[in-house]
Formats: sequence, C-alpha cells, structure tokens
Amino acid sequence: MPAPVIRPVLVPGLGLDTRSSARLRAELPADVVLLPGMGLPGPVPSVDRLAALLRDRLGAGPVLLVGHSQGCQVAAAAAGDPRVAGVVLLGPTTDPRLRSARRLVLRWLATAIGEPWWQLPLVAVQWLSTGPSAMRRLWRSASPDPIDVRLGAVAVPVTVVRGTRDRLCPHDWAAAVAAAAPHGRLVELPGAAHMAVQTHPREVARVLRQARSASAAHRDRRA
Repeated sequence: MPAPVIRPVLVPGLGLDTRSSARLRAELPADVVLLPGMGLPGPVPSVDRLAALLRDRLGAGPVLLVGHSQGCQVAAAAAGDPRVAGVVLLGPTTDPRLRSARRLVLRWLATAIGEPWWQLPLVAVQWLSTGPSAMRRLWRSASPDPIDVRLGAVAVPVTVVRGTRDRLCPHDWAAAVAAAAPHGRLVELPGAAHMAVQTHPREVARVLRQARSASAAHRDRRA
C-alpha cells in the first residue's frame, strides 16, 4: 500500500485569514486553520493553548505544517504532534530585537515599502476582520515565545523561508531559526518581502513541494 500523501496545513499570520493564502492554494491545495488573532476575533490564549487548538484541527496525518509570520510561533509549538511530518515557517517574526514598539513599527514600515501596492488593501481588510484587539493580544502572547528553543526539540525537517526584502524577518534571524532545528534549512526568495505567501504564490508553492518531498524521505528513513 502506498504511503499517504503529506497534506499541507496552513496557519495564517497576525490578523490574516484564508484570503492571504488564496493564490498559494490555487497553486497547491492546502487546508487552512484559523485561530484567535489569526483570522478569528475574540480572546487570545497562550501560545501553548493556540497550539492545542491547532492540533485539534489537524485531522488525519501526515501533514506539512506551514506557519506564516506570527503563525510560525504556533506551528513550532504544535510541531511535536506525531501527525506532523514536516514544518515550513514563512517569515518567522518575534526577532528579540523587535520587541520594542518603536523598532517594530520602523521595521514594518521598511518592509511595507517593499510590498507590491496591490496587496496592501487586501491585508488591511483582513486586519479589520480579525480586529486590532485580537491582533494586539496575539502579539503580546507570541512575541516573547522562544521559537528557537521549541525548534530544538522538533525531530522532523524544518524549512525556514524569507523574502530578501523582508525587514521583519532579517537574514541573520531567519538563519538562526533554521539552525535551531536539528533538521533545519533556510530558503530565501529573491525580491519577496514579508507577504510572500500572498505576493509570490508560485515560488512558495515550489518550496512547499520540496519540503513535502524532504519530509516524506525523512519519514521513510525512520520507518
């Protein structure tokens, strides 16, 4: 009997919902899990509780768990689930250097300048749908979470992806996140900024297919 196909499961970024990955899912079918602060309004629990909510909605495995931006924190926290065959982190945030509001805003503005103008209204609509209160609570909960420590215990392949114009996820931070995972690697997308999931769907889909193949090979070696 052939091994089951690894199914991508996406966790949106801060304030984003299914619309952020619509173009990507047209290239590569995937499920999307919305969580408080990430597509859903309302109270935002701890990262561990968000990870538990995510695990409850994974469905049958195996899955390739894909987090974007702030969703990377939750994906990393849920990556120990036995159904998770691989992890992809798209533009992981929470660089410790960006915990001050002033520095974060400056980096966000520098990144926004590098984004295509057409997708900014789409991002704004999603933020309004999730709501500033939930977004603020998610940031406060997730920003101090030690993603590098969590990844140290992740036994499956981890691919960290960043756009070369992403100032919220600079190269040295992305490289450090990838190095924290026992089976981590870094992929950089030329010309992309922080919203590569929305602006560079074909390139991101290619990375996900590669990560899925690597995860399947890793699973077969451990079988």
